[in-house]
Amino acid sequence: MCGIAGFYDGAGDFTANREKYENILKQMQVRIRHRGPDEEGIYLSRHTGLAHTRLSIRDLKDGKQPMARRRGKYSYQIVYNGEIYNAGSLRKKLENMGWRFQTTSDTEVILLSFLEYGPEFVEQLDGIFAFAILDERHDTLYLYRDSFGIKPLFYTQQDGVFIFGSEPKAILAFPGVKAKADRDTLNELLGMGPARIPGSGFYQGFHEVKPGCFLSVNRYGIQKRSYWHLISRPHRDDYDTTIKRSGEMIRDVIKRQMVSDVPICTFLSGGVDSSVVSAVCAEELKKQGERLTTYSFDFTGNQKYFKANEFQPSQDRPYVDQMVRYLDSDHHYLECDYQTQADLLYDSVESHDMPCMADVDSSLVHFCRLVSKQHKVVLTGECADEVFGGYPWFHREHFLNCGTFPWTPDLTPRQTLLKPELLEELQMNEFVKRIYAESVREVAILPGEDEIETNRRQIGYLNIRYFMQTLLNRMDRTSMHSGLEARVPFADRELVEYIFNVPWEMKAKDGLVKNVLRQASRGLLPDEILFRRKSPYPKSYDPYYEQLLGKRLEHILEDSQAPIHQIVDAEKTKQFIHSVKDYGKPWYGQLMAGPQMLAYLLQINYWLEKYQVQICL
Repeated sequence: MCGIAGFYDGAGDFTANREKYENILKQMQVRIRHRGPDEEGIYLSRHTGLAHTRLSIRDLKDGKQPMARRRGKYSYQIVYNGEIYNAGSLRKKLENMGWRFQTTSDTEVILLSFLEYGPEFVEQLDGIFAFAILDERHDTLYLYRDSFGIKPLFYTQQDGVFIFGSEPKAILAFPGVKAKADRDTLNELLGMGPARIPGSGFYQGFHEVKPGCFLSVNRYGIQKRSYWHLISRPHRDDYDTTIKRSGEMIRDVIKRQMVSDVPICTFLSGGVDSSVVSAVCAEELKKQGERLTTYSFDFTGNQKYFKANEFQPSQDRPYVDQMVRYLDSDHHYLECDYQTQADLLYDSVESHDMPCMADVDSSLVHFCRLVSKQHKVVLTGECADEVFGGYPWFHREHFLNCGTFPWTPDLTPRQTLLKPELLEELQMNEFVKRIYAESVREVAILPGEDEIETNRRQIGYLNIRYFMQTLLNRMDRTSMHSGLEARVPFADRELVEYIFNVPWEMKAKDGLVKNVLRQASRGLLPDEILFRRKSPYPKSYDPYYEQLLGKRLEHILEDSQAPIHQIVDAEKTKQFIHSVKDYGKPWYGQLMAGPQMLAYLLQINYWLEKYQVQICL
């Protein structure tokens, strides 16, 4: 994986002041060097600047970027972040057409595919990616993003200059670009957050290339195009065929995503999702005489303080132990103490350039940092719940009929702490209703579906469009913050397209949650793992953690100059700090309850201060 950044101005001439703009490119590089610490490069022409930082995983010797190819007297340049899993087959086709390759990298496959097929070639790519291609002949810059937005790509415009980067921090390195928060920013932060709105760049004037889309920019302006979206269609396969096809697809996509010139590893929680990924990887590596390395995560003291609830019914450790024995993996048990978890809340803000999933995110920053000391590539079980229907909101009637995003059914816990005048200004309820309605309208409903099946289709779509995006953002930023590439096999386009249209009577046959995944994975895992009740990513239940957060937030509130005072009512927030928290009643998703609200407020204050955010209402 890598980091990319750059700028374009069809009316300017950057080469007239080459030293200045090369220095800007280098500053943009510095901001995203964590994404690619192995190598870096820049390119500057009259209208365009490109910057790249590289994490070497494929073609370790010859994959340097920006990569160029000439066609006649014209140059074509690419900066690329990602992994193309079907690069081999695309390469063979291009070779049969007469193209000659100078490297073994998938970067060159992308660039030559663009030259052969034109801008729409992206439809052929199977992978995770964000890249920019400069067509100097037509003086046009193209930006592309993968189908589910697994790899990030932000952009903005300032005084006629188009500026882009893998992360907002790269754009903020461009002179004159400021971090500003307008009404939409604050509504996204306080009403939707930590979920992100597709296409939103969070900051005022910032945007993100939408998943499944690409854009072109030249002297005539910006043109946006969609090359893929999730389509509703009747499911024609019978039950047995569905299970068989699903099993084949799951195994195939995991094998394809193992491609690497450096050793891979997996995250292993003891749940069905990560265990399936680990089992396939272990099986394939054994054929090569190699042993899989696996990692699991937990919190210091959780064995003592863990509290079961409807969202987190059991601890992972006994199931991890069982899977390690079953796989004979080289396993590493990693732990995070509450002090580290709290301290890294600010690192996780810097990894996203905005508040995120609080300690659910900061703990993963810690774990990824530890894993990155030994590995550069990890496969995870992320996204299986969104795809196969693993969350409670797929199954319970009050979620199905809530008329809003089911992972945030009630905005009251958020609104209670806000300054009344800010709440009045934001009109948060109306904002969230509008975003929800716009999103639901994107879903095509099939004529033969009843109301419940329609609701489930809508929730399935929203999960993939919003909730899955939040987790993909989290996985990319926390891993790439330490130069670790995380791959997510369950977020495969062909697999998601197929499972999305499987009827609920198959997905939850006989009331079994994620039935299709479990039945399709028979033989890969012990039944105790395969049919284990879902338990999400672990979190700390140590009471000292909540006390630590409360003390830190209270200390901030005592400072009248703290920027959080622009957001929250200090007295109400102090009352909340000292109130009894309900760990089993989340205000977002399944894990973010009372302590995570404290952590989120700490992140908001740090973000406002660190990024010198100007609130513009």
